[in-house]
Amino acid sequence: MSVPATMRALQQTSLNGPRDMRLITDAPVPSPGQGEVLIRVTAAGVNFADISKAHGTFAGGPRPPYLAGFEAAGEVVAVGEAVIGPQPGARVAGVADGAFAEYTVLPAAAAVPVPSGWTEQQALGLVVNWPTALAALKPLGGIAAGHVVLIHAAAGGTGQAAVRMAKHYGATVIATASPGKHETVLALGADHVLDSRGGDLAAEVAELTGGCGADVVLESAGGATFTAGLAAAKRVTGRVIVYGLAGGEAPITNRELVYKHQVHVIGLNIGVLIQAAPQIFGELMGELSALIAAGVLPPSRPTAYELADGPKALMELEARATTGKLALLP
Repeated sequence: MSVPATMRALQQTSLNGPRDMRLITDAPVPSPGQGEVLIRVTAAGVNFADISKAHGTFAGGPRPPYLAGFEAAGEVVAVGEAVIGPQPGARVAGVADGAFAEYTVLPAAAAVPVPSGWTEQQALGLVVNWPTALAALKPLGGIAAGHVVLIHAAAGGTGQAAVRMAKHYGATVIATASPGKHETVLALGADHVLDSRGGDLAAEVAELTGGCGADVVLESAGGATFTAGLAAAKRVTGRVIVYGLAGGEAPITNRELVYKHQVHVIGLNIGVLIQAAPQIFGELMGELSALIAAGVLPPSRPTAYELADGPKALMELEARATTGKLALLP
């Protein structure tokens, strides 16, 4: 396949958010370095981390101008030196800087094959959302049959996967979502869905659990929801897994942990987990393969936008106006 010298891509031009993301037509097509593959992107995943980077709140995030996006799926069209893995023609998904573009490079060792019979769009989530949900539930959350799991933002890409997995592992699922998304979450198997925008969440969870609280809390909403999640967790043994802060930061002090919230608070960043604990990540991917084979995780059905509409997709995600996974189509 002939690879052009330039390509279309979305460039973030400021730290004022996705409204200042622009479509450019003359971005240079990258060349794969040692251990890398070049893919022709057919679908790119949209994530809250893209919004954080656009606002400059992502720790260690890029400085503008930069090519946006980091989750891509597509066809390998060229390989760098010392690549033994995927060869030209293979369909893969992976994490790469500048994914909102027609071409991007991936580390060959971290390129995940698109499951047979799936489209690249359907494979989005394989390397970001689904591993995050599984890591939060299993190695970090210690989920077991009979546990009560509270899942915030349950209608999002990670939340939906978490609901499916938690039910598979035998948990009772209490989910939170805005009222218009409750039916979607119930259809995934959640036992209860609470309004994420109102009410006393901790009190509602206490009522549903006979005053015991949740064994595992998956927290990505941030802000006041983080504090509510701490209060909703079971005393002493409850685990709150924090993997996002979409609603802003929320402080907690050592005094509060001693006298108010006697729970386990565990931070999760899937990128750090991949680098610092590759064995755990390998086990996660093996477990994901088993869940896919068992039909627990069916092909995703992302809402697709054209590449030029990337800023619109990001702003709708930021406004909590979307459900499930979002994809950009270069």
